[in-house]
Amino acid sequence: MQSIKVSLNSIDKVKDFVNEVAKYNAEFDLVSGRYVIDAKSIMGIFSLDLSKPIELNIHSETEDINTILDSLKPFTVE
Repeated sequence: MQSIKVSLNSIDKVKDFVNEVAKYNAEFDLVSGRYVIDAKSIMGIFSLDLSKPIELNIHSETEDINTILDSLKPFTVE
């Protein structure tokens, strides 16, 4: 499992993010406080507090994690 912080502070960013993670067979979870949401669920994402960065957990056994991380660079927060 790989964890990164992502910022999804606009409707367009959420839409682009969901489209990007939907390309992969890996499991993606967004963790905000005690809530864990499937990152491929646009409605689930909008139920979170998007004003601050959110932790993204990537569970991938088949796909190259570096490829996934590169494709998510526009959303990552250092």
